[in-house]
Amino acid sequence: MNIRTLVLCDDLWHPGAIARRGLKALGDCGFDFEFLKNNADWPVLDWRKFQLVVLAKSNVVSAKKKRAWLTKDSEKVFCDHIRRGTGLVVIHSGTADYAELPVMRGVIGGAFLRHPPQCPVTIEPKPRRPLTKSVTPFMVQDEHYFMKLDDARAKIFLQSRSEHGVQPAGWTRIEGKGRVCVLTPGHNVEVWLHPMFQTLLLNALRWAAKID
Repeated sequence: MNIRTLVLCDDLWHPGAIARRGLKALGDCGFDFEFLKNNADWPVLDWRKFQLVVLAKSNVVSAKKKRAWLTKDSEKVFCDHIRRGTGLVVIHSGTADYAELPVMRGVIGGAFLRHPPQCPVTIEPKPRRPLTKSVTPFMVQDEHYFMKLDDARAKIFLQSRSEHGVQPAGWTRIEGKGRVCVLTPGHNVEVWLHPMFQTLLLNALRWAAKID
């Protein structure tokens, strides 16, 4: 039976279609993706249906609705789902605009700070990490995310390198009974469709869903 996976996507700078194309390109991978582009009604979802959540959007309801979908009054509700055992994979803009939400920032393990203009970025897997199985270094045109990694115990499995410096680009952490995996590349659809990033995506999904 495939794993039902909720995908939260779509903001002003990151159309939901990018996440959809990137995840659908995985083919018959053992996950059934259900895409939610408008987060206005997220609290009333039946979370028991989902073993895994992919967060690929900044903290806005949608590309057309700029108000926050997650607030200091509601972040605990979302984070409690993760702590009870729902896996979470955070991709690119899923790290953005949550810095002032301490509970959510704690679950992610850090926060997006800034990025220079798009440039060539080399993605470098750390050896002998389960999340980098079958992944070799590769270069993409991307927004090079600069991050503040708060959790000193987070396990970094990926770094990104450009003319602007070196940054952590992938890490995992445990939140209660839930597994959290963060990938910071992914602004352009070409990144999502790159064979090595596809492998990273599948590794991340499987790890967060406790398959591996």
